[in-house]
Amino acid sequence: MVTGTRPDGRPTDDTALEARLREIAGSVPDPELPVLTLAELGVLRAVRLLGPGRVEVELTPTYTGCPAIEAMSADIERLLHEDGVPGVSVVTVLSPAWSTDDISAEGRRKLAEFGIAPPRPHASDGPVPLALSVRCPNCGSTETELLSRFSSTACKALRRCIACREPFDHFKEL
Repeated sequence: MVTGTRPDGRPTDDTALEARLREIAGSVPDPELPVLTLAELGVLRAVRLLGPGRVEVELTPTYTGCPAIEAMSADIERLLHEDGVPGVSVVTVLSPAWSTDDISAEGRRKLAEFGIAPPRPHASDGPVPLALSVRCPNCGSTETELLSRFSSTACKALRRCIACREPFDHFKEL
């Protein structure tokens, strides 16, 4: 068993240490959507102790060419170094691919609160919804129209609410 130490110097087992380091890595804000953490976005896949002072972090980008993965990796490395981990390796994992279903409920709530329509979850059980409407994060209307398939980032589309006439980003379903 790999052991580490807490900030107060007391020993801790590898499971508790991995959980603490995962919490630190997961707290990094997404560079393109700073309202969300990497844990809420669902791109943080794993944090593993490789040995004393050595940690491997797995990230899955929202899409293969995501330019933010480098900033995410650097931010994770910085925070874990600041926490006293000298050897941090951040690896990109492409399989299984990231899906908008990986966004946590808290992440979806934060997106809507920030004015970005969260992606619709995929139906795993029950009836498939017939309407493909996107709810306006400003007034709640489902009467919206697509203005552009791409918005400020490739993972978002630009829409407008017909009811309140406000434009808004919609995080596309993947």
